[in-house]
Amino acid sequence: MSTANSAHSVVEPSSTSKRIAGAIVILYAVITMVPLAWIFLTSFKSPPDSISYPPKIVFQPTLEGYCNLFTTRTRQTPDYIQSLGAPTSTCDEITRSRNMVIAGPSNYWPRFQNSLIIAFGSTFLAVSLGTLAAYGFSRFKVPLADDLLFFILSTRMMPPIAVAIPIYLMYRQLGLSDTALGMILLYTAVNVSLAVWLLKGFIDEIPREYEEAAMIDGYTRLQAFRKVVLPQATTGIAATAIFCLIFAWNEYAFAVLLTSGSAQTAPPFIPTIIGEGGQDWPAVAAGTTIFLVPILVFTILLRKQLLRGITFGAVRK
Repeated sequence: MSTANSAHSVVEPSSTSKRIAGAIVILYAVITMVPLAWIFLTSFKSPPDSISYPPKIVFQPTLEGYCNLFTTRTRQTPDYIQSLGAPTSTCDEITRSRNMVIAGPSNYWPRFQNSLIIAFGSTFLAVSLGTLAAYGFSRFKVPLADDLLFFILSTRMMPPIAVAIPIYLMYRQLGLSDTALGMILLYTAVNVSLAVWLLKGFIDEIPREYEEAAMIDGYTRLQAFRKVVLPQATTGIAATAIFCLIFAWNEYAFAVLLTSGSAQTAPPFIPTIIGEGGQDWPAVAAGTTIFLVPILVFTILLRKQLLRGITFGAVRK
């Protein structure tokens, strides 16, 4: 008489566990995507629809929020508006329907450009310096290496507000306040500790024998690092770059305190978008939607490297 084999692997999850895990992942994805979807929909609402109660799910889409985001407007008399002739663009037509005319471009695009320059510039510097420092800690005997690594990591433990005032006073004396260079240096200093810790783990997983074989073949240490280590550490560098970019792209506290004009980034500018009668929520939502695009595209382009980088070294043979 045979009996059914009820033995199962302790590693392979059961079908019930898979269904529960899948349901949790789907629920989490829905919860996180709802606010983003709502912001996207709000960017296509008119100002009255954006503040209606109960909130409108079905509405007449309009580009007014995007027009208000990229332009400044002034109210004029109907006679003056009629004297201007036919509207020259969709935004011009929408603006005139509100008895206003476009006075010029807004400051959103310069602020958006500042975010691009500061975020990507600081990410490049942080990852470059972090890669070199991580390689040094991984391959050379550094005195008090563990203490130094802990000291580097400890710089991430402080809340930004704790050092905001000293940094503000220092930047004012050095002339770095409200400059792109000052923000790049600051974000680099904050991110380099994260880059060192992440990249050291990746470089530790690359066998030293590869570099030794390259140097036996006549490569210098620098050539071995550039031609052997860097190509194999690409996944780790990509994962580290994404984390550093996300911090620099979304950072708000330092940007509010240290910038106000020429170097101001998009995060502190978007909440200040004001329309007639108060906050222009469609324009705020439009600015937020556009602000999400670069980080989303960057992450999608590096998604394969990111997934490999997160799991790199997790399985040992």
